[in-house]
Amino acid sequence: MADARVTCITKPNRNSKHEGITHLGGSTWKWTKEAVISSIEEKSNTFHTYENGQKAYVGVVSGTNGKYLRTHADGQWNDNLLALPECP
Repeated sequence: MADARVTCITKPNRNSKHEGITHLGGSTWKWTKEAVISSIEEKSNTFHTYENGQKAYVGVVSGTNGKYLRTHADGQWNDNLLALPECP
């Protein structure tokens, strides 16, 4: 199992509350949200962000519109992914 650092995201409209993240990426990779969700659920990989010396793991959350990704650190779900820059 690999532990991949997420350094960027793709979201069609950055300011829209109705559109979600479509892709996550790192230094040499870019995966669809669905591929990341499958990988986490199958326990084949883990994903995390790293900010201010703190690692926050990406987890799968079930919402009213289906599954989505959020980070989890210090016992709380947060929005660290939305603070990342857009993937090239």
